[in-house]
Amino acid sequence: MQPGHLFSLTPLVAAVLLSCTSDDAPQTEVAAKTRTDNRPNVIVVFTDDQGYADIGANGVVTDIVTPHIDQLASDGVRMTAGYVTAPQCTPSRASLLTGRYQQKFNLDDNSLTPMTLAQPTMADRLQEVGYRTGMAGKWHLGIDQNSPDFDVNSTSLEVRAQYFPDQRGFDDVYYGFRNTWWTNFDFNGNEIRAAYRHNEDYRLDVTTEAALAFIEKHRHQPFFLYLPYFAPHVPMEATEEYLSRHESTVETRRKYALAMMSAIDDGVGRIRQKLDELELAGDTVLFFISDNGAPLGIHMDDAPIEDNTAAWDGSLNTPWIGEKGMLTEGGIRVPYIVTWPDNLPPNTVFDNAVSTLDVAATTLELAGADTSELDGVDLIPHLTGNTHDLDERPLYWRFWNQAAIRVGDWKYLTNGANEYLFDLAAEHENKNLITSQPAIAQTLREQLSNWSDTLSTPGMPQRGPNNAEAGWYNHYLGSITEL
Repeated sequence: MQPGHLFSLTPLVAAVLLSCTSDDAPQTEVAAKTRTDNRPNVIVVFTDDQGYADIGANGVVTDIVTPHIDQLASDGVRMTAGYVTAPQCTPSRASLLTGRYQQKFNLDDNSLTPMTLAQPTMADRLQEVGYRTGMAGKWHLGIDQNSPDFDVNSTSLEVRAQYFPDQRGFDDVYYGFRNTWWTNFDFNGNEIRAAYRHNEDYRLDVTTEAALAFIEKHRHQPFFLYLPYFAPHVPMEATEEYLSRHESTVETRRKYALAMMSAIDDGVGRIRQKLDELELAGDTVLFFISDNGAPLGIHMDDAPIEDNTAAWDGSLNTPWIGEKGMLTEGGIRVPYIVTWPDNLPPNTVFDNAVSTLDVAATTLELAGADTSELDGVDLIPHLTGNTHDLDERPLYWRFWNQAAIRVGDWKYLTNGANEYLFDLAAEHENKNLITSQPAIAQTLREQLSNWSDTLSTPGMPQRGPNNAEAGWYNHYLGSITEL
């Protein structure tokens, strides 16, 4: 099979429609046999600062060990051009969960939290059509130290809780970063009063346990599970069990990143095993994506893991240029896999550009919910070969003093001081064609400008690069060839 070329499938099961089992069907205790609503479950695994290189299936580096994620790719579709809408945590998460460009509701970067209560999430929309919704892990869309309109230290819990996930469309939550969690259910699936609770176990294993409890609890009805693992983002933590798998790795930060990704990989494996045990695998669409590229700190200094001010989290963006915070490929092109047994083709590589915007559009379309306000597309027809490819769809970015657009293989990028035009089919952003292809550059520039004018704060960036951007662009693109 050629990359990007998809074969025809047997017809999709009637998972996009409400339907009932036959009255003659034997009744058993097995979850899949007792379901009367055959719309599919959706699970979104969303990692934190994990670079493109760091799943084995992408075939970039040899030290990463992710057998369960690799199996996920073998069983489904691996995107080689999967994008997030921002090279930073909060805006990327906002877009994924709403299906809209985050600049449309003024959440351009981390400094603009919390996400407005006026913007519904896809969990809100799924609740309206009868789905059970859950999340476990990192939220990062509430009031925090960056929020311009709130003092996080003096704002009451009553006000802050309005922005927690259990008030943003999620029925069951186990939300937290390390040892303190806001939760309204326990690992036995019991509903409990929403409150902060301590759990001293390893943060990634806690996230997995919460996910397993949610799946077990809602095995008889369609569910949506959002699983944002807090890794390999700093602070870097790993148990000896996971570290022991990477004893030959010399760089400390790389070793811890590999160990943390092993914990995520084990979690993916346990979740898939649970789905198999409950006979729900064929009824479940599973996405695996990272929220942005890895922060490299340019030089990938192997600082002690106790130094949480050090930039590099041990992950890698190879072969792409740049890092978290940039609109070059290294900042926004991420691991992206989707599988749906018997409905999506296995062991398939898809080369067209796709976006995290498409997760909500796909999920809500399968659930029979309204998708009219969304900016993404339903991926299922594209991945099954039943519609045209995505070559002509524009993808847009605006972040800090940078803006970019990709259409087909062409990408136009400005950082407020310089303009770049890349042919992504031919090069890895190492030849700037801005001079030799002026017509293409002008078309993309105008298209990007027109989109920027529709945003909550309209217009293209008006200032030159800030200090961080200037350092990055000088290092990564300062010596590239201009043609």
